[in-house]
Amino acid sequence: MLQSGAFAKGEPIPRRHGCEGQDLSPPLAWSGAPEGTRSLALVVDDPDAPVGTFTHWLGWGLDPAAQGLGEGEAAPVEGRNDFGTSGYRGPCPPPGRGRHRYFFRLYALDFDPDLRPGAGKGELERALEGHTLAVAELIGTYER
Repeated sequence: MLQSGAFAKGEPIPRRHGCEGQDLSPPLAWSGAPEGTRSLALVVDDPDAPVGTFTHWLGWGLDPAAQGLGEGEAAPVEGRNDFGTSGYRGPCPPPGRGRHRYFFRLYALDFDPDLRPGAGKGELERALEGHTLAVAELIGTYER
């Protein structure tokens, strides 16, 4: 299970976590990783972006026993988002284009990906193939 103390499933993500606020990652909490889980990976993206799915955060090497990340806390290893930087960048849809959905997906893995910091989404997705035990999902929304 994946949840946040900042927003409930399907609810708006607070401004402090977006480009109009402090652009801090929201706190995340997880539980119920299946037996055999060695690490977790996180992908946050916006499928409603005008240019197609837009990646906001890639992280891996997360310890299942940690049970979460605090507000603004980085993942142990972070990849390159579609802003061209590593780490979290919050919701920032074009003004007046309606509500966008932001998918936070946490992958339970049977291994610890050996990817360099700054790797892209495609590299992470290839590394996860055949190693994903379960996926937990939390969806928030944001509108400007």
